[in-house]
Amino acid sequence: MKKSIIVFFMLLFTLQSCKDSKKEENKPKVETKEITDLSIYNLPSQWTTQDGKNIELKSLKGNVLVMVMIYTSCKAACPRLVADMRDIEKKLDQKTKKNVKLILVSIDPKTDTPQKLKAFAIVNKMNQNPWIFLRSTEENTREFAAVLAINYKQISPMDFSHSNIISVFNPDGELIFQQEGLGVNNAETVKTINNEAQKI
Repeated sequence: MKKSIIVFFMLLFTLQSCKDSKKEENKPKVETKEITDLSIYNLPSQWTTQDGKNIELKSLKGNVLVMVMIYTSCKAACPRLVADMRDIEKKLDQKTKKNVKLILVSIDPKTDTPQKLKAFAIVNKMNQNPWIFLRSTEENTREFAAVLAINYKQISPMDFSHSNIISVFNPDGELIFQQEGLGVNNAETVKTINNEAQKI
């Protein structure tokens, strides 16, 4: 009698094991797409947000990124670049806007502390999703500007001359579109962002 009980439990255990292994087989495989050589997510640099949070760029993976490089004490081109970014935000598809991050990167990290970026974000009503402000070291900032083909140069203690470019990255961090100039027609930029955001 004892022997038959042991055989029964062994048989039950074997059947359960087979069942569990089939469950594992039927589980959908999660694809983790590799980052290509063209992705900004290869950059190991650390950045700080307007909220003082330290992040790496790869933490933004999976979103469409719209980026511009500015400095908060700028009185000439930067306010117009900010206005251009705001205009792009207004035209984003409301259904897929959650898949987009609008990012302003400081070219003046010495002056643009997280506190200063936060104050700028609040004054400009940009201290909520999808807006992010970033600053890093001067070296990381230079490296990132080179990736975006943005030139900038300090021309006085408080002033920089710089390129006026808005860049769009796909969810894998690859540069797919750039808008150059101030107050230009942004129809193609908005279309590119919305198309990419719909794919997510």
